[in-house]
Amino acid sequence: MSDKPTASDVQKRPPNNNLLFAIIILIIIACAAAFVLLTPSDDTPARTEVEPVIKEQPMMELKPENDPVVDAPSVLPERPENYEKPAAAPTEPEPVVLPALDNSDVVVVANLDEYLGDAAMSLMITDDVIRRGVVFIDNLAKGKVAKKHTPVVQPQEKFSVLEGDVLTIDPNSYERYTPYVKVLTSMSAAQAVRMFEQYKPLINNAYSEIGYGDNEFTQTLEDAIDLLLATPEPESELPLLRDSVTYQYAYSEWEQLPAAQKQLLRMGPENMQKVKTALRNIKAQLAKQ
Repeated sequence: MSDKPTASDVQKRPPNNNLLFAIIILIIIACAAAFVLLTPSDDTPARTEVEPVIKEQPMMELKPENDPVVDAPSVLPERPENYEKPAAAPTEPEPVVLPALDNSDVVVVANLDEYLGDAAMSLMITDDVIRRGVVFIDNLAKGKVAKKHTPVVQPQEKFSVLEGDVLTIDPNSYERYTPYVKVLTSMSAAQAVRMFEQYKPLINNAYSEIGYGDNEFTQTLEDAIDLLLATPEPESELPLLRDSVTYQYAYSEWEQLPAAQKQLLRMGPENMQKVKTALRNIKAQLAKQ
């Protein structure tokens, strides 16, 4: 049996009991931003048709009859054997101009609704979105849940248990997380990671602000994914213990898991499997970058 539960343990109505961890949010951000930044501009000026100007050619003078006429050669000289055709100049793609980190919410929030719709927007906290996600993932990689920096709102439904000889989580509680899981599983991993890479400069800026070097965030993201993938999967419902208004797992080996893994457990076995499948696909795509 485990020690007395702390504030991070399972509660009847946790103050911020959500598991749309910032991995999902950052990928959504990347999708929205890249969708806007890579779309051709509507302000491209139209071509103006200009009537060609025909120059008057001077009259050719007739040569005197006694002037010799030199015929042009009828056969062109052959190309040397070692002749190489000049390579065409490579065309470079237009550079994508990202907004400043402090101004990125305007771009992200304004276009996220257009790209993913109201369902995703209703789950998000829309201020300081990138910084929230970066701090949340940094903590997640260490097994912690940074509730003050959560990037999404908490589920409205209450946490509930089934009371009998043994207390267990009510399966209806798992449904609270279904909308969050749908956001993650609705995107192609290849497309999501490609767009994540496109938007990564601002993510790295936010990561540097909290004391890390540039270009280290991808490793932190992979560490967070690995930690979640390592969450054990129970073969049956886990019994709970009640202590005042809180609940904790009855078996110490489950109660002592990192807070991030216990969050994943609270989503229920079906949702957890879907999340793990999506994360494995994302990890595989990250490895190709």
